[in-house]
Amino acid sequence: MSCTTVLVGSKASNDGSTMIARTDDGHFDVKKLIVVEPKKQKKVYKSVLSHVEIPLPEKPMAYTACPSVDPKEGIWAATGINEANVGMTATETITSNPRVLAADPLVELKKPRKRGEKEVPGGIGEEDLVVLVLPYIRSAREGVLRLAELLERYGTYESNGIAFNDEKEVWWLETIGGHHWMARRVPDEVVVVNPNQFGMDAFDLEDAFGEQKAHMCSKDLREFIAENHLDLNQNGTFNPRDVFGSRRDMDHIYNTPRAWFMGRYLTPKSHKWDGPDAEFTPESDDIPWCFVPDRKVAVEDVKYLLSAHYQGTPYNPYTNQDTGKRGMYRSIGINRTGVTSICQIRPYAAEPVKGLEWICFGSTTFDALLPVYPRVEKMPKYLSEVTLDVSTENFYWASRLIGALADASYNTCAQQIERYQDAVVTKGRQIIRDYDARIAAGENVAILNTANEELCRMAREQSTDTLNKVLHEVSTHMKNGFNRADN
Repeated sequence: MSCTTVLVGSKASNDGSTMIARTDDGHFDVKKLIVVEPKKQKKVYKSVLSHVEIPLPEKPMAYTACPSVDPKEGIWAATGINEANVGMTATETITSNPRVLAADPLVELKKPRKRGEKEVPGGIGEEDLVVLVLPYIRSAREGVLRLAELLERYGTYESNGIAFNDEKEVWWLETIGGHHWMARRVPDEVVVVNPNQFGMDAFDLEDAFGEQKAHMCSKDLREFIAENHLDLNQNGTFNPRDVFGSRRDMDHIYNTPRAWFMGRYLTPKSHKWDGPDAEFTPESDDIPWCFVPDRKVAVEDVKYLLSAHYQGTPYNPYTNQDTGKRGMYRSIGINRTGVTSICQIRPYAAEPVKGLEWICFGSTTFDALLPVYPRVEKMPKYLSEVTLDVSTENFYWASRLIGALADASYNTCAQQIERYQDAVVTKGRQIIRDYDARIAAGENVAILNTANEELCRMAREQSTDTLNKVLHEVSTHMKNGFNRADN
């Protein structure tokens, strides 16, 4: 599934928290936010798409998830935070190359072609990963180890990148072919940007086969590379992106421009991004996987990155200027996003509220980011009871409606959208500050259910008000309007 990922180390963030964030860019998938209690978790998991059956460990933890409302193709839980304050987002669809996929083929479902043949289940994939991993891990590192074990045993039918975070660490795992993998601890001082490509551009094999302080990989990765002549690197430098990733013309239209815009935003002073002597262009194959940002990064910055449409550049699809380049690259804030989340783990907060999940639905260019507490019994109906039919009774459809209307009249609606987005985050932060303080003062964790209800009431009021204003604005620009009054 096409997505964009941003990872923030603790020393790169404004408050010392770690953050993992991703747009879940399906095909207008209808999504909701729920809490999955241990009693609702099965003993054996069966994938809808690949038919693989996997026994699950005992004593799962509660966790949040953003599953599809329509279960016909599986759960697709997408992202969440568990009761141990560990976050997970799965997955960023990444690229590979024929050399890798020939050496370690993807594990695809094989249906019988003739009478007497047996079906052969496929591996695991985006449909399955959060359910298989998040309820059973107590740290980001444990997330890597559990997922790695599953990949080696069952394989995968697609190439994916998966992120984990706890209050100290962020880890990023990328699959290699059907069974191989590598994972790297995100340095505390950096921000990672990953747009649907194999991302890692540096990796310490000595550490991975030694102390594993910040690198882990398949036990036979060295032999796998050598035996299949995968190493394209020069001068002894190991760049995994060159070995396992892709360098296609389509990358230059669909993927690398997103990395360029995000790097440009994060390091406007440290690197030169524009002009004839730019270090990197939107079609550069060597845009770094991570950056030390020129200033600390807050949640609002992550949302801005994931909402981007090349504003301030000739590639902005909403510009009134005929630049000759308008809309030529795939925007980050794309129309078909189902859900976007930022899993933030805050080391300074009281234990029940260390985890904070920021959630928004629909196109990130137009939607508003709402914080909620994951350590609750259930999510408010405004987030969890989403229908397949269009409705203004939930955050998902309200967000979709606002986006579709505002897009049609972007320049006249942009101010209303900006005010809406700022209001939800500002009022959301005020409510979070209040309940953080109440928990720190010793109030029962049950008040977090009340906090989430209050947050959703606020979001509903702001969304309804914005929908009213945007609808009126767009209505005045309908093509069948006429200046002369009828009365």
